Amino acid sequence: MQQGVSRRIFPGAVLLVAGGGEVLWHKAYGMADLFRNRPVEVKTVFDLASLTKPLATVMAVMLLVQQGRLVLDRPCGDYLPSFHADAKDRVTLRHLLSHTSGLPAWRPYYLRLSQLSMAERADKLKEWVLAETLEAAPGQRAEYSDLGFMVLQWVVEGLVGERFQRFWAASVAEPLSIDSLFFIEPDRPLPPEAFAATELCPLRGRLLSGEVHDDNAFMLGGGAGHAGLFGTAHAVWSLLQGLLSAEQRYTRHPIFAREVLSDFFQCQFGTTWALGFDTPAVHGSSAGSCFSRGSVGHLGFTGTSFWMDRQRQVIAVLLTNRVHPSRYNAGIKQFRPGLHDAVMRALEGHF
Repeated sequence: MQQGVSRRIFPGAVLLVAGGGEVLWHKAYGMADLFRNRPVEVKTVFDLASLTKPLATVMAVMLLVQQGRLVLDRPCGDYLPSFHADAKDRVTLRHLLSHTSGLPAWRPYYLRLSQLSMAERADKLKEWVLAETLEAAPGQRAEYSDLGFMVLQWVVEGLVGERFQRFWAASVAEPLSIDSLFFIEPDRPLPPEAFAATELCPLRGRLLSGEVHDDNAFMLGGGAGHAGLFGTAHAVWSLLQGLLSAEQRYTRHPIFAREVLSDFFQCQFGTTWALGFDTPAVHGSSAGSCFSRGSVGHLGFTGTSFWMDRQRQVIAVLLTNRVHPSRYNAGIKQFRPGLHDAVMRALEGHF
C-alpha cells in the first residue's frame, strides 16, 4: 500500500481486510486531498462509483425478488412497459443484472442533459436509454453496462413508487444500521464526514469532493442505479459481511434469505458475471490469482473495489481516489492483483 502511494498509483487509500467475520487490517495511506494537504483517515468517505451497482441496486432488486414482487426471468417490459420496443421484449431482469442484456456499455448522456433543466433530465434520460438499440441478443455475450443498471433503477422505482435512493436507504441501509453508506441528496446537507477528493473536473470547472464523479449521475442530481453511492471501507465491509455470514449459515440475515443470496452469487450464461457481482476470471482478474473461484467482487472507476472469498471467508475492501486529480491514471489495473495476492499470502494457513 505504501508503494501504491509512492509510485503514484493513487494519492490515498484505505485498505480493510477481514477474515472469519473479524477485521484483521484496517489502515489509511496517503492523501485525501493533494491541494489541501489533507491525509486519508480510516473514516474517510470515498465516492464508491460502480460499487453502487452491487451494494445498492442489487440489494434493492434482491429484496423485491425475495418479497415476490420481482421475478428474475420475467421480461423487463412487464415492469417497465416502454422497454418492450425494438426487440427488447426478451430482455429479463437476469440479463440486466448479469450484463448480458445486449444494451450498450455507456453513453455520454451528460453532454445533452446539461442543456436541460433539472426537472426535465430524468424523463429525457429514460427516453434516450429506452430508445437505444441492442448490440447483441439477450444472453448472447457479456457487455458491462451502466445503461442496464439505469433500467433496473427505473424498474425498482416503478414498483415501489418512490425514488430509488430513498427506497434503498429505508429498506436496506437503515434496517441494517449502516449509516456510513449513503447517496448525496441535493435537498439534504452534506454529512460531516471528510471526503476523499476525486477529479479536478474540466466539465464542472472545480475539484470534486463530496459530489459524485460520474457525469451522468451528476446530471441527475447525484445518484442513479449505476453510480452515486458514497461510503467508508468499514461500511462496505459491514454490508458484505452480513451477506457472507448469512449465506454461510453463521447468522440469520435480518433482511435476506440464504437461498436468495446464493442464487445472486452464481455465474450466469457462461460468463464471469453473477447477478450484479463479478467473479474471478481465469486470467488477468483484478482479484489476483489466490481468491477462490466462487469469490465475488466488483470494481469502481474512482479506484474502489471489493473481493469476497466465500470459501475462505475473506473480504478485502480497497478504496482509493486514483482519479485525483486526473482520471488518466490507470496504474491501479496492475496494482490490484498484486495487492490481493499479497493479502491472501499473508492469510495463508489462517482460513
